[in-house]
Amino acid sequence: MFSGSSGAARLSLVVVICLVILKVAVSIITGSLSILAQGIDSFLDLFAVIITFLAIRIASRPADEEHPFGHGKAENIAAIIQAVLIFFAGGAIIYSAVQRARTETALEIAEAGIAVMVVSIIASVILSRHLRKVARQEDSMALEANAQNITADVYSAVAVLIGLILVRITGLVIIDSILAGIVALFILKVGFDVLRNSFGGLVDVKLPEDEEDKIKAAITEHFGSEVVSFHKLRTRKAGKQRYIDLHLVMPRHISIEGAHLMCDHLEKDMKRQFPHTDTTIHVEPCDGNCDACELNCEKRKE
Repeated sequence: MFSGSSGAARLSLVVVICLVILKVAVSIITGSLSILAQGIDSFLDLFAVIITFLAIRIASRPADEEHPFGHGKAENIAAIIQAVLIFFAGGAIIYSAVQRARTETALEIAEAGIAVMVVSIIASVILSRHLRKVARQEDSMALEANAQNITADVYSAVAVLIGLILVRITGLVIIDSILAGIVALFILKVGFDVLRNSFGGLVDVKLPEDEEDKIKAAITEHFGSEVVSFHKLRTRKAGKQRYIDLHLVMPRHISIEGAHLMCDHLEKDMKRQFPHTDTTIHVEPCDGNCDACELNCEKRKE
């Protein structure tokens, strides 16, 4: 039921709704700003989950006449929207923390706040691990952003829990405001990371070095037997879909069928490395300089 991208998004929706209700209710009862900050963050998580769910549905649509390269960038857009929501949450919490520090309103029933934070931490840990696992399986940027968002909740909830315990022991209400501010700064940092990672896909940043190294290795293993060289390698990614194009230099006497078979072989190699990959190969003939070539082709045999 909760497997796959859509199932993970549904699970997030259920868990986050429960956490929002629980945190807001306890923050009203206790008067804790740090718990309210957590509630605001979880409320924005709810919007983020809805956006993620919609983005996954759009990104999974096949390419069509108006979108020949597919809809993968919908996930990048969803991740950027999540980053904006995270920034908004961080700013709102910092403002509320400053206001609380001025009034020094007392907290009530700190034990209830401690209990809800423990429940929140356990639920968020389980959810974030599941989201990260599915995100890696599906190579989903939107789910990965969602997982990072929930992970941020875990760390901030731990900070709030420690703060509530200290308030309960010392009676210093200012600790609650300080912890809320620290939580907000961490939330802003998470938002920056999500924004940086997702924005690259919209401006067609190349694939990571380790992925490009695998692509190059798949080509160079044929050097000396069927391929002379390659150049103009270009890569990019939209959502989970990768795009690769390159110029492949082959012996000038090779048949069209032979060149086609080699291109098919390389395309299959790329898909074995990265399941969601679209490869475009432009074949060029060699320059005929046999002295600079190690390929044992028909011309060299002559």
